[in-house]
Amino acid sequence: MNAKINRLKITSLTTCFLMGWFSVMAQGDTSTFKAQIALGVNSPSNDGFVEDFKGKSVNFPTVNLGFQYMFKPVLGAKLDYGFNRISNDESSQDFKLNYSRINLQLVYDASRVIALSNRIGAFLHVGPGISMLKPLGNYVQNKVSFLNAMAGLELHYGISDDLTVYLDTSYILGFGKDFNPISSGFGAFNGNLLTITFGASLSLSGCYYCRD
Repeated sequence: MNAKINRLKITSLTTCFLMGWFSVMAQGDTSTFKAQIALGVNSPSNDGFVEDFKGKSVNFPTVNLGFQYMFKPVLGAKLDYGFNRISNDESSQDFKLNYSRINLQLVYDASRVIALSNRIGAFLHVGPGISMLKPLGNYVQNKVSFLNAMAGLELHYGISDDLTVYLDTSYILGFGKDFNPISSGFGAFNGNLLTITFGASLSLSGCYYCRD
């Protein structure tokens, strides 16, 4: 329990530090700093549940919030938070759980490689994080947290100089331990997660995607 609390404290302090650092760096004339919000669905891996429990293949909602800073023309970093709701499949025992995560990721601008148009940008992102699972209903005692690695692809379309809309497809690889005893996994999840979201990215320091 103390180890989990310490990890959460470290994550919170790191988040606060990076947000402050991003805010300072965003004041530069050549920086590209963005705030992002996205909404979509998620699909959990079946092997993340114990026997007699199975999640829906498609669950709603998935909500992602993030801040991104491009410190080089093609390279940057993103700090983001994700919330996912997972519910039981019809063939499974009833359960619901909240899957939250915090990730710090490297961002690569692949627009020069995937050249579609001047208004379309392609971005790859990958990085480590922590996942926090909170079962609801009858299994609230089976909370669990574990490290993860996340990777994804974003396709952006420029609406204006300051605003883009985007589609993000991401895969979250979980490093959770096996449930022991099995009862500790009732209503919980320790597997991998696929997310597909649609969102908006607001530039706080000028336009990056809208190249003339």
